[in-house]
Amino acid sequence: MNPTDHRYLVLRRLALLCAVMVLVVTSLSAYMRLSKAGLGCTAWPQCYGQNLRQAQQGTAASSDDQTSIAMARLAHRVAAVAALLLVITMVMVCFANRPVLRTEGAMTLMLLALAIGLAVLGRWSSSARVPAVAMGNLLGGFAMLALSARLAVAGRSLRAVPLRAWVVVAALALLVQVALGGLVSASFSGLSCSSAGDCLAAARGIGWATLNPWREPTLSAVAPFNPLGALPQVLHRGLALALALQLAPLALAVVRAGRPRTGAALLGLIVLQAGVGLAMAASGLPLALALAHNLLAAGLLTVLVLLI
Repeated sequence: MNPTDHRYLVLRRLALLCAVMVLVVTSLSAYMRLSKAGLGCTAWPQCYGQNLRQAQQGTAASSDDQTSIAMARLAHRVAAVAALLLVITMVMVCFANRPVLRTEGAMTLMLLALAIGLAVLGRWSSSARVPAVAMGNLLGGFAMLALSARLAVAGRSLRAVPLRAWVVVAALALLVQVALGGLVSASFSGLSCSSAGDCLAAARGIGWATLNPWREPTLSAVAPFNPLGALPQVLHRGLALALALQLAPLALAVVRAGRPRTGAALLGLIVLQAGVGLAMAASGLPLALALAHNLLAAGLLTVLVLLI
């Protein structure tokens, strides 16, 4: 094995490990965010958004940390530091020796910038009251996962898929969907409406300003807690349907293009994500399904990135 091939091998292994660490970070971040929002609490749904309601009413929010959240926070910090160290090592692998791995090096520098940006953003995450902070964390984590997945196949010649433009559009649409999901979660809109017809009726007359991520949601004391959240709910569900209709034929096209395993994985993730989304709406947002929803979205993005 020549030195360049060896560097690619090291880079791929580091990137794969980094992708695992980033997935751990994003999953733990989702667990902490959703737990603090009230998902999984014993007085459901009255406890949904309780901390924010107390802060808005001038009452001190409970500072009691559940043991599980405290452990998740510690594990999150350890995994985040490990991911940062892996990114720095990958930068060195790309630039410390000749020839410089320019394309891969550019991606590692983007990873480093994202990691530093998320570390800075993390200082405000625990006390933030606007959805923009949670959405920034979510999108930043997903972007790091996508770059790590791409670096995990660096130097390998994969069978080309003659659908690159289609895949890029699908990946961008998925990121928009992730952002909408983050907005629904961070604005406590999960109970704003139930069925599709109910959501459409509730969304009528709601202004587009509701989608402003810098707008602090105003919560009432009784369900649906944030009636204005019906609009982001409608958009999130509508884009989910549009994505499924876009990704299902794409998965079949990938199979025909000579990537059967990738196509099957994409199709399987679509079916699972649709099932989890329907189950969440029908069962009142259980925490386990919400976490699975986040994890499956990460899997979909990873598969799409590997096709670009």
